[in-house]
Amino acid sequence: MRLLGTLILALQDPGLAVGSPETAPPTDIVSLVMAASPVAKVILAVLLLFSAISWGIIAFKYLQLKRATQQTATFLDVFRRSSRFSEVQSQCAALSASPLVGLFQSGYAELNAQLRAPGEGKPDVAGARPTLRSLDAVDRALLRATTAEGSKLEYRVGFLATTASISPYIGLFGTVWGIMVAFQSIGAQGSAGIAVVGPYIAEALIATAAGLFAAIPAVYFYNDITGRVKKAANEMDDFSMEFLTIAERNFT
Repeated sequence: MRLLGTLILALQDPGLAVGSPETAPPTDIVSLVMAASPVAKVILAVLLLFSAISWGIIAFKYLQLKRATQQTATFLDVFRRSSRFSEVQSQCAALSASPLVGLFQSGYAELNAQLRAPGEGKPDVAGARPTLRSLDAVDRALLRATTAEGSKLEYRVGFLATTASISPYIGLFGTVWGIMVAFQSIGAQGSAGIAVVGPYIAEALIATAAGLFAAIPAVYFYNDITGRVKKAANEMDDFSMEFLTIAERNFT
């Protein structure tokens, strides 16, 4: 009955309730962040910056890879239906987002350089077709183009790996710093009650949570984007072999 009477009094006067909002320190995340030490605020700002940049890169790379995939399918259709390389070249400007366009233009330029060289491509007899001086040179041109196009697709993806690697450590540093501050408070006040150390521990754990918030999406999307880039690299290798096969069949 005594306990019931206490509860009734607490309901009638919220100021008498244990841990009521009027007497308890603020424990929501926003209040903890605003009351955090300057070091903790800097750490949280760095993690927020890493997270914002990572999401920007993720959005940009997905748009880039989506356009590349769509235009690659269109380019391959044009390439395989055309009977002459000049017809394909005329369509390249409209499909520049495809990495295969870069490969084709590089190989096409090398073909023209060899077939139009002085003293080359001039048949000794009527009806003779021009021939390549070096198919290996065309192969090397395609390899250089493959490297260049692959670098474009991988541009800035490494930042996601960096974020995934160091963000948890930055958050851990913030947690260690917060615990140090908590122990300093215990020593200064001579009390180890939860009301004394609780806010400091909560502040410390926010740093760890922020580090994981930045790192987890970065890990997932880094692996996903890397897989898509590898798929595009395989398509470039296949196209290079197809281009060399056509060049060898028609110009050697």
